[in-house]
Amino acid sequence: MKKEQPFTEPTIVAEAERRMQAWVRTAEIEDRALRTQTAEQIARSIKPFLTISREAGAGGGEIAKAVGKELGWEVFDKNLLDFVAERFHLSRPMLEHVDETPSNWVHDVIGTWIDRHIIPHDKYVAHLGPVVLALSRRESVVLVGRGTQFLLPRDKGLAVRIIAPLKYRVERVMRHENLSEYDAQRYIRRIDHGRGDFVQRYFHQDINDPHLYDLVINVANLDPDDVVDHIVAAFRR
Repeated sequence: MKKEQPFTEPTIVAEAERRMQAWVRTAEIEDRALRTQTAEQIARSIKPFLTISREAGAGGGEIAKAVGKELGWEVFDKNLLDFVAERFHLSRPMLEHVDETPSNWVHDVIGTWIDRHIIPHDKYVAHLGPVVLALSRRESVVLVGRGTQFLLPRDKGLAVRIIAPLKYRVERVMRHENLSEYDAQRYIRRIDHGRGDFVQRYFHQDINDPHLYDLVINVANLDPDDVVDHIVAAFRR
């Protein structure tokens, strides 16, 4: 039997849509204002932020949500694609397809000839930057992945990298995704490769270089609450 949806759901969805549309209107106004501002003026307008890079299966997304809750900040992970889609009138499923994945020549060149709705990786990254900038000018935020730390001034935020041994990550993915050990290992390799290729291609950085981050945390032997406390304390210091 299909589970009934809460009666408040349409109201919640409508409110989310109104909020998104209001943000888009604000972002459009900001776009016009940015054309008259210097890089220094733009940098000064950015609020303090946190970026969280993560190895696949290490639980970075969950940690980001907990950090956001502790700080009272909004967290942008997959929902960042909603803002990009709304702001630039792009297909959300197509953004999902290119999000943190290796660039594919067939997809980016041949695909766009066949289907105008296909979004090449270059276009995705070009649209990602203005959205991240607009969000960070509006309020303090936690940004997960997508090379966001390279889109914002380093001195205005804390860059965190969440890692864990492969065995820990495989066991976690097996549990959360209901996969076999073999499939969990393939899943992790695919996601890590996609993220690494994305950062290398568009930001010319090695995602595994610890010097890119202010804080690198191996979560394997730490309680999740302790990880959150470490990140929040580091930011506040």
